[in-house]
Amino acid sequence: MQVSVSARHGSLQPGDQELIEEKAVKLRRLYDRVNAIEVTVDLEHTEKPVVEIQVSMEHADGCVATAESNTVIAAMDMAIPKVEQQLRRIKQKKTGHRATGHKHIETPTGDE
Repeated sequence: MQVSVSARHGSLQPGDQELIEEKAVKLRRLYDRVNAIEVTVDLEHTEKPVVEIQVSMEHADGCVATAESNTVIAAMDMAIPKVEQQLRRIKQKKTGHRATGHKHIETPTGDE
């Protein structure tokens, strides 16, 4: 799985990139088919940085979440639950809608 962190209109503080990568890698525990995670930090407004997380996966549409806060890490902490919710919903749709197999369907008996 590939994690990329990029900054627009500036550069990240030392240590922020590693912390963002650590938090982004944890998204994989929710859905195994995650291929890549792209985190973009927009520092155009330094008082309110914007974090955007894009997750691409196999056999499903990607997830996108954005958050804005006073610090980059706080915005990341706000965006992570949004992506987690989307990943849970996608996983539920993929695994939760399976039909019952023919072997497990009970047949009515004629003992009445």
